[in-house]
Amino acid sequence: MNLTKTRPVWASLIGSAVLVLASCGGDGGSETPADGPLMNPLAAELNQPAPETFQARFETTAGDFVVEVQRAWAPNGADRFYNLVKNGFYDDVAFFRVIDGFMVQFGIHGDPVVWANWRTAQIPDDQVVESNARGTVSFAMTSQPNSRTTQVFINYGDNANLDEYGFAPIGTVSEGMDVVDGLYSGYGEGAPQGSGPDQLRFMDEGNEYLRTDFPELDYVERATIVGG
Repeated sequence: MNLTKTRPVWASLIGSAVLVLASCGGDGGSETPADGPLMNPLAAELNQPAPETFQARFETTAGDFVVEVQRAWAPNGADRFYNLVKNGFYDDVAFFRVIDGFMVQFGIHGDPVVWANWRTAQIPDDQVVESNARGTVSFAMTSQPNSRTTQVFINYGDNANLDEYGFAPIGTVSEGMDVVDGLYSGYGEGAPQGSGPDQLRFMDEGNEYLRTDFPELDYVERATIVGG
């Protein structure tokens, strides 16, 4: 795919490794133990098969929403998402890129030490079974094969044009899409295309950078497997 021609707003979802999806923390956050499971993406507790169907509740600064995941849609993505939620990876992360009519993106850990362990913790690609319709949740990736790690996005509109580039939805927002619609979007596209967060700085500096320079961002306060 040639990304040099009239770069559409979604191009950064599949552009360089820098311009994939990201996120960060809320007000303070807790330190991650040096020997905690999030420090090792290869840990057994982070590599369990997901149930065939499960729900993940996201408690955010804007309200709650629920994602219902169908493992049959994208098994590798569903497994990764399940283990990240179950082990608290998405707790205290920011919705750092929110573009009206397109999507909201999150999934870079707010602790740079933790993020350094996950930055290259890639999973194999899945076939695209379902389309990127409004409310569906997909992993971000680069233009290289098997490049998905932890960053995900929720589609605000019908983004079926993403299907042909390999963005495989893992599930859909089953409750609280109005909350997702209301996440703060005032900063727009990230730097250097827009005035939003610079992902390189975010990866290096973590939540402190976002709290200081982008104080209006909304955050995941806690994500849990429903009933788990």
